[in-house]
Amino acid sequence: MSLTKSLVRVALATALLLLIPLVAMQYTTEVNWTPSDFVFGGVVLFGAGFTFVLIARMGNNGTYRLAAGVAVLAGLLLVWANAAVGLVGSNDNPANLLYGAVLGVAVIGGVVTRFQPRGLSNAMFAAALTYLVVTAIAMFVWPPAPGTEEPSAYFVNVLVANGVFAALWAVAGLLFRRASNTDASSTPRLA
Repeated sequence: MSLTKSLVRVALATALLLLIPLVAMQYTTEVNWTPSDFVFGGVVLFGAGFTFVLIARMGNNGTYRLAAGVAVLAGLLLVWANAAVGLVGSNDNPANLLYGAVLGVAVIGGVVTRFQPRGLSNAMFAAALTYLVVTAIAMFVWPPAPGTEEPSAYFVNVLVANGVFAALWAVAGLLFRRASNTDASSTPRLA
C-alpha cells in the first residue's frame, strides 16, 4: 500500500476516534472536551498512526509490524495518560515530566539502530527499564501528601499501573527480538 493511502487511512481512523468524545458530549456532561482537547487528541492519534506506518514499513515480517504496533501503543498510552491524569499524582505533578525520558530512550534507540529489529529490541528494553527507574525516582522524590489519599493505596496503584506500562515496552522488546531471530533464520548463510 502506498504511503499516501496509509496516511489517508490514519487520518480517517483519527477522525473516527475523535467522533467518540464528540458524540458522548451530546449525551452526557461527564465528557467535556474543549477545542484544544480535540486538537491535542488529533495530533497525538495521527502522530501515533503516522509513526506506526513509517516504522512498520521498515520491517519485512508480521512480528516486526506487531512489535512496532505495541511500541507505538505504549508511547501513545504514555502520552495520553500523562496528559489526562498524570502517571504519578495529578497531571500537575512535575514528576510526570520525567516520563519524557522514556520516549526519548525509545526514539533515540530506534534512530541510532536504524530501526533494525535487534537494536529496537534493546531500545524497548531500555525504555522499559527507564520507565521503572523514572517511576521509582518520582515515588521517592514526590511522595503523596499525607491526608490527601491513603499513601499505601496510592503507592500500590502507581506501582501497578506503571508496571503495566513498563511491561508494554518489554513486550515490544521481546517481539522485536523475535522478529530479529526470524530475519536471521530466513537469510541464507554462506558456507
